[in-house]
Amino acid sequence: MAPAVGIKRTAAAQAVAVQAPPPPPDARLVREAVRTSTIAEAVAPAALEAPAPALEGFLCLEEVEGRRWKYVVDAAPGKGKGKGRGRGGSAVPLGASVRAVPLQSPLPPAEEIMAFVRSYVVPEGFPDSVTPSYVPYMTWRALKHFFGGAMGVFTTRTLLSSVGVSQSKVTPGAIAINWILKDGAGRVGKMLFARQGKKFDNDLKQLRFSSDLLLEIGAGIELATAAFPQFFLPMACVANVVKNVAAVTSTSTRTPIYKAYARGENIGDVTAKGESVGNIADLLGTGLSIFITKRNPSLVTSFALLSCGYLLSSYHEVRSVVLNTLNRARFTVAVDSFIKTGYVPSLKEGNSQETIFIHPWRHEPVSIGSRFGEAFQEPVSFVATRPLFEDERYMVTYNPTKDKVYALLKDQAKPDDILKAAFHAHVLLHFINVSHERKRMSSNRSDHYGNPHPRNMDFLAHIAESCKIVSSSYGTFRKKAKEQGWIMSESLLNPGKARLCVTRPQ
Repeated sequence: MAPAVGIKRTAAAQAVAVQAPPPPPDARLVREAVRTSTIAEAVAPAALEAPAPALEGFLCLEEVEGRRWKYVVDAAPGKGKGKGRGRGGSAVPLGASVRAVPLQSPLPPAEEIMAFVRSYVVPEGFPDSVTPSYVPYMTWRALKHFFGGAMGVFTTRTLLSSVGVSQSKVTPGAIAINWILKDGAGRVGKMLFARQGKKFDNDLKQLRFSSDLLLEIGAGIELATAAFPQFFLPMACVANVVKNVAAVTSTSTRTPIYKAYARGENIGDVTAKGESVGNIADLLGTGLSIFITKRNPSLVTSFALLSCGYLLSSYHEVRSVVLNTLNRARFTVAVDSFIKTGYVPSLKEGNSQETIFIHPWRHEPVSIGSRFGEAFQEPVSFVATRPLFEDERYMVTYNPTKDKVYALLKDQAKPDDILKAAFHAHVLLHFINVSHERKRMSSNRSDHYGNPHPRNMDFLAHIAESCKIVSSSYGTFRKKAKEQGWIMSESLLNPGKARLCVTRPQ
């Protein structure tokens, strides 16, 4: 083996070897990257010497709401033909500018004005952004606000006259106190009526029309202060309470209605444009009323005409609303149509047949979630009916004394059980009504001798018959309702809170 050959190094070389250890791999990569970039910088000037395309003439097309523009580059007049460099390396004339060229002829002034107005009164993307029934609804809404704005001028003028603004003997302090008390009473009424919030979802259309009716009643009371100025404060307070109750109802039902018209996530736009239409119509009505009042028209005649116009517009406004939920009124329409024809009405048909005005003393033939004492007045009826509903989470019966069908819910009842109970109650009511009509047409002799309850019949047979019909047809009804677009929700049927408990008390 060859002997190791030693190489003698100087002290300086040894010091350098100690102070500069071998560079790590990362450092070598960094040096390589720096070397590569240096080569690229050396080559770049040669590449830049190649001629670049001139950036002149057409740039791009743009479309805004169906109108199109093209953008072109114009060289500045009086400038030289020198070229600058754009960010992408393209040659740009010195002093060049971008010019938009419309590809359509300018709109006539009338169309320009209409486009400006549409931007304030219709949602963006109209008519595709809303449902088809939006236009008739907003038309009647605008007309209603027009009559409402006109009515406001007459009521305000009458109130100011009655409170004593036109009479110098009344001090401004007393006038201000009366006015503040009037407004305060209205706010209290608004606060107290807000607890009825759940009903705003159940009977939206009915309450909306009732609120407009209350508004006109309040306006009538305010106008009556002209005949009884000495009773200004109590009459104005009552009128303001009524009008504020109507305002709560109108505000609470506004969003669900606008939501029914919005397609997609544009509920805010639909709401804003709807309120804009109402404000414009209100201003127009106010202006016209100011012009009319200068001629001192009859208050009674003016109130009668404006009230009729307001209520007629309100009725058609509510009637044009198309909702896809089944409250009690629309549920009754759907079930009755299904029982008689086997057909569930469409959304438009069901809404058009819904009863809008329900007076407070109207007899409701069906009660859901009732208490036991209301449905059964005799224990025999309960004992005879109970076996028919052993497999159900509800019971349905008829009380001939009150001429009413009751659906009692058990404590295990689920949302679908509530819907089925309501469906069953309407089926039973149909059988009883048909049987009663037959009895009336046959002129049963017992009715001529003063039977106090002509509908007091053997209804247990009808209950048993209804159970058979419901077991075979309820699923079909649900399927057809969903096919028509109806949303089945038990909460809108507003069932009572009473529940039958199956366990006995200890």
